[in-house]
Amino acid sequence: MTSGAPSLLIDAGNSRIKWTLVEPDGAPIAAGALAHDGVDQPSWSNLPTPGGAWLSNVAGETVAARIAALLDAHWPGLPLTTIRACATQCGVTNSYTTPHALGSDRWAGMIGAHAAFPGEHLLIATFGTATTLEALRADGSFVGGLIAPGWTLMMRSLGEHTAQLPTLDATAARGLLDAADSAAASRRGPFFATDTPRSLSAGCTLAQAGLIERMWRDLQDEWQVPVRLVVSGGAVDEVASALKVPHTRHDSLVLSGLALIAAEHAMARGV
Repeated sequence: MTSGAPSLLIDAGNSRIKWTLVEPDGAPIAAGALAHDGVDQPSWSNLPTPGGAWLSNVAGETVAARIAALLDAHWPGLPLTTIRACATQCGVTNSYTTPHALGSDRWAGMIGAHAAFPGEHLLIATFGTATTLEALRADGSFVGGLIAPGWTLMMRSLGEHTAQLPTLDATAARGLLDAADSAAASRRGPFFATDTPRSLSAGCTLAQAGLIERMWRDLQDEWQVPVRLVVSGGAVDEVASALKVPHTRHDSLVLSGLALIAAEHAMARGV
């Protein structure tokens, strides 16, 4: 890695690829996102040459190969580091029985959250293809987490595995939720839908919210301290709108964590 050069940070999730180019001090230069269909091309042509690229990839080998090819086309020979979870890094300690079995996105996200909210106990909820929860103590100890089907995956599964339920995509479901919110605002009491698509979209949204609220309350009861609920991910708007507990949104936890990992690596090498 070249001293003083920016770093390219890449978060390859199951739904899309997010990237950002940052200065050595973490200041952003440019950012973007790519779909997995291979049609999109990153807008890297006019960017300064990074000293290296840092990748969190949970999307598999095909996506990894595509990213490597894109990097080689724009910056031949650019050093690429694919991160893995480890026992301890950037002030976060991993309690997983096999530390590297933890998803790299969850690991980088916890590192980003620990730095963003120093001295606070955290419950991190990420709403992607899967919904993940991480309980992180103020001293950086990751005590464990949960994985559940994500909001869109819940709706798709119901549509694909039942004979009479529709298969809703995120766009259709968002429109139904907007209509439901307007209807609920005009009356008192809980929302019960009067047609199947709204029943499905609202039910999956509330299932997500109920899981988060339950674990947030249980965690505070167990730890006997305030816990900040941090939410992020592609379905954060939909699920967070149904939450009835205080929460803080952060849209770039994984990329923030990657920046910290890259900075710690540079410091260790004295560059």
